[in-house]
Amino acid sequence: MDPASSSTTVTTRVGTRPEREGTGAAVMERIAIASTEEAAQSAGSRRAATVVLILTAMLFFARLGVRALWSSEFRWAEIAREMILTHNYFWPTINGMVYYDKPLGSYWLVVAATYLTGAMNEAAARMPCATAGLMGVGLLILIGRRLYDLRTGVIAGVILATSFSFVFFSRHASADVETVAGELAVLALFLRFEGRVPGAWVVGLWLIMAATSLMKGLLGFVLPVLVIGTYCCLADGGWAELGRRILRGPAIGRLRWLVERNRWFFNRWTIVAMAIGGAIYYAPFAISNAETGSAKGLYMVYRENVQRYFDPFDHRGPIYLYTYVIFALMAPWSALLPAAIVQAHHRRHVHAELERSDRFVLVFFWATFLFFTLSGSRRSYYILPILPAAAILVARMLAEPMEKLSQAARRLLKIGYGVIAAAVVASTLAFVPPFMIIPQPWSQLPMAPAQPMFTLYWAGAIAAVVWAMRSFSTERIKWSAGIIAYLFMMYFFVFAMPASDAWRGEKPFAKEVRQIIGKDTAALACFRSEGPIYYLGLPSPVPYYARLSDLDAAIRNGRVRWVIVRRRDTGRLTVPARVAASEAVYPWDGEEHRLNAMVMMKIEQRSN
Repeated sequence: MDPASSSTTVTTRVGTRPEREGTGAAVMERIAIASTEEAAQSAGSRRAATVVLILTAMLFFARLGVRALWSSEFRWAEIAREMILTHNYFWPTINGMVYYDKPLGSYWLVVAATYLTGAMNEAAARMPCATAGLMGVGLLILIGRRLYDLRTGVIAGVILATSFSFVFFSRHASADVETVAGELAVLALFLRFEGRVPGAWVVGLWLIMAATSLMKGLLGFVLPVLVIGTYCCLADGGWAELGRRILRGPAIGRLRWLVERNRWFFNRWTIVAMAIGGAIYYAPFAISNAETGSAKGLYMVYRENVQRYFDPFDHRGPIYLYTYVIFALMAPWSALLPAAIVQAHHRRHVHAELERSDRFVLVFFWATFLFFTLSGSRRSYYILPILPAAAILVARMLAEPMEKLSQAARRLLKIGYGVIAAAVVASTLAFVPPFMIIPQPWSQLPMAPAQPMFTLYWAGAIAAVVWAMRSFSTERIKWSAGIIAYLFMMYFFVFAMPASDAWRGEKPFAKEVRQIIGKDTAALACFRSEGPIYYLGLPSPVPYYARLSDLDAAIRNGRVRWVIVRRRDTGRLTVPARVAASEAVYPWDGEEHRLNAMVMMKIEQRSN
């Protein structure tokens, strides 16, 4: 436990007792007893932290490569595969065409993972994110310990590790969780040295930010600087002090106050740190430019970070998007988030140390929320970096006895847990055949996959709800919600999603295509569809045609004998062709999915 926290606890337990209750020897005895209790609690919390990290590793890594790649995962897998194939690690391509929407760092991690898996496969594509997710949970535990105590940090770690979207992206090939882990590393380092004279640790901050920014973009720099800078301005005195300094007095005084509050930034070490961090960030782009003669990498940094934020060209979600999206991203713990936010703003502490800690967490949460809300480009998962802050807010509330919560927080907590309990009860419907409760065409859906594992989840979750209801308290809510969340995430991600591959067609379709065309791979082409490029695993790019006239010319010249096309575009072909292979569709699939399903056409006759 942090020394500051220990001293606070001892003061609370001993220092406030009336002097008449005992002599100096009695007081010393109480201090010794309190110290022993603190040591026992600290040892228990360390064991709990170890258990949490082991369970998190099981959740994030178990059967990681069993499920076929899905959606955007193909980008990371195919880019890494082509890097290995071409030995060009500074020019990311998909099917031979440059794809520089993200920096190179996350692709390099996938390539590195192949040395652990022995091949470029699903596990290698996802392993960097699973590792980053585990690191993120560990870092959040450290941050919670630094702000409050190890017990609160462990609770926060459990919440983050079992929040739906964090588990999803920790088992999903992308760069999002790596960005979250990098930001947490910066914040943990800052809190470790907060209040100390700037030194070499400032260089460490910028090195971590540079490495993080090489994963997804400039968020690695922007988010930590935003959170730390805002916190430093609000740490003592809050909004009243900030308003007084900004609105009154000469400009030089305001500037001096801003510099004084942000000594972590305004110091000579930062000059060195920014130069080193900037050089590390720029180096891959410089090498890429030198090798290819193209500055597309840096252009995409501007396009994907600056232009997308201020003048978006796509993903223009409504400005209120994140006010409801966060409840899906953080499920099931999001049901407790309103109570945690109300309690955090209501709480009044005697100790300045805890007041600063609460302020840091609130700044972390609200600065992140406002930053993404004010962005012109919004997608649901963009706000993933807010989850650690939300996890600490909920953990801080659950670490307190029910009677210490405000009336509003207690009411919202009961409602929130009621929502979780109702969801568990509603999950009983998964035992009922769909045709009995769902209309056509979804009534033809199969039963929930991995039924034995679902039964284990359901039984454990029902038992956890009954146990919590017997004696309603924050302690029981914490344990009950944690058990429910972990069991559900294990069932859904480790067993149900891999089992649902039986009704997915991309991978089987690619396998069928390879079997049919045999060695005639040079005659394969794609029309208005990239096809299952990764699972085809071809040594050279498959020609891609966006215009029918170009495809017709290639067919007439004898270069194309097989065409992969979306079902909706089969009628556009102007030469005789037949369906040689098709992606599976099922009765419950919607019309849009059916039209987007891939087919391979064999050209029967070439035009002269």
